[in-house]
Formats: sequence, C-alpha cells, structure tokens
Amino acid sequence: MIPFSDEELMAPVETVIEKVRPSLALDGGGIKFITVKNGKVYVQLQDACIGCSSSGNTLKYGVERQLRMDIHPELIVVNVPIGMENQIDDL
Repeated sequence: MIPFSDEELMAPVETVIEKVRPSLALDGGGIKFITVKNGKVYVQLQDACIGCSSSGNTLKYGVERQLRMDIHPELIVVNVPIGMENQIDDL
C-alpha cells in the first residue's frame, strides 16, 4: 500500500514528469500529467508518442520506472487516450 495520499503525490509526480519530459522530446514525443487517483498516475502521451509502437515501453520502463525509483515502488502509470481526460473512472 502506498503510504501517501493522492494529494501528497501530486507535486512529486509533477517533478518526475518534468524530469522525463526531455527524454521523450528527443524523439518528438511529449507527456501531459493529468492527475493521481487511488495511487495511480494518469498521464497522456502526446505528439510522436501517440500511436507509437514503443509507447507501452515508454510508459513502463521510462515514466513508471522513474516514478517508482524516485517516489514509491508501487506506483502505476496509466496512459489516458486523447479525449478521455474527463473519464478517468472508466479506464
């Protein structure tokens, strides 16, 4: 169990997202931090990451790995498809 509330995770998660953003930009990609809910980090891959066959690996071994190393080993990252930002409960 993650020992932090969703609110407590917001700022540290934003910091980590800013840390990984330049790596994605090198390949023409981008990432938008949406929210933290029930210990899950919701992001939206953007630009060249949309539809990229490596986007799953980017989330798992790039973003999620960094969040787990910097914040907590049980964090999970979920990519929110474009247009679904207001429907996170359905994901």
